[in-house]
Amino acid sequence: MLSGWRGLGTFWAAVLVVLSGGALVLQVLGPPPPHRAPAAKPPAPVAAAPRAPPSLVSRHVESVPSDRPGRDTPGPISDPDPALLEPGPGGTSAMLPKIAEDGRRPSRVYAAGFDETTRRPRVGILLGGIGMDRAASEKAIRDLPAGVTLAISPDGTHLGSVLTAARLAGDEYLLSIPMEPQGFPKNDPGPRALMTNLSVTDNLDRLRWVMAQVQGYVGVTNALGVLRGERFVGTPRQMDPVLAEFAHRGLLYVDARLPGEGGQAAQNLVWSVDVDVVLDEPPEDIEAKLAQLEQMARERGQALGLAGEPSPVALEHIVAWANGLMSRGLVLAPVSALVHPPAQVAVPQ
Repeated sequence: MLSGWRGLGTFWAAVLVVLSGGALVLQVLGPPPPHRAPAAKPPAPVAAAPRAPPSLVSRHVESVPSDRPGRDTPGPISDPDPALLEPGPGGTSAMLPKIAEDGRRPSRVYAAGFDETTRRPRVGILLGGIGMDRAASEKAIRDLPAGVTLAISPDGTHLGSVLTAARLAGDEYLLSIPMEPQGFPKNDPGPRALMTNLSVTDNLDRLRWVMAQVQGYVGVTNALGVLRGERFVGTPRQMDPVLAEFAHRGLLYVDARLPGEGGQAAQNLVWSVDVDVVLDEPPEDIEAKLAQLEQMARERGQALGLAGEPSPVALEHIVAWANGLMSRGLVLAPVSALVHPPAQVAVPQ
């Protein structure tokens, strides 16, 4: 029995020796190194996007919503907004249009409402000579459907009441700029007209004087009644600074010359559109010209017609034609819904 107790003691002594040795080894080796996640691979370098040459960057225009003319809400047009006006030449009470500090432009604020999502071909009518005869002008505003754009003569009478009636009816309007036409001096655009024999500075002074006589217009045009300023508009040295002035002030431009007469001059500098058909030349062909305009819109998606004066014959035909336009699959659109963007930035003189 004594030998049994001795064997058990020997066993436990051996166990203690082994445990002590293991503890000594662990103490010498120390704790295991902390676990480390494998290092992430550095991201592959991203190649920089190529940059356009500075000359192209400065000349091209982004077609951002704030630049596009037009308004998609129906109803009356805003009265002239003081935030879009600045003192005119000579410190007079006449005011020039400008782009507001918050970026609002006359070409949007004073535009007629139009649904830009429509897929129907668009037909526009520009009616000139508004303001020269108060009764005829007010009758045109009453009788014509919404969507017709008016061209206001700066020499008109009783313009305050005429323009108020136009805004309440939701009719956008342009200011007619007198420019030297073909056949001058027999065709006389008036003493303040822009002329090819004047300096650029003198013509810009005349332009600003004319532009300060009327407020609340969405843009400008060279259509002045039956005159269209062909000689001046066809002189780029004179016309380009004028177009730059329009762009600088947030205005759109309608070139009243027909494509065969050298239209499309403004497309590089300002939001613009060209007249496609002169409706009342000769007056007896208005119905045929309206049919031609409609066909052009079907073929190209849009077309613009010009009537130089609000004559009874012109109004009668335009009203009758426009009343059935929707049933024929087209839509009457204001000029602000027809203009094309400029291709480059216009720098005013």
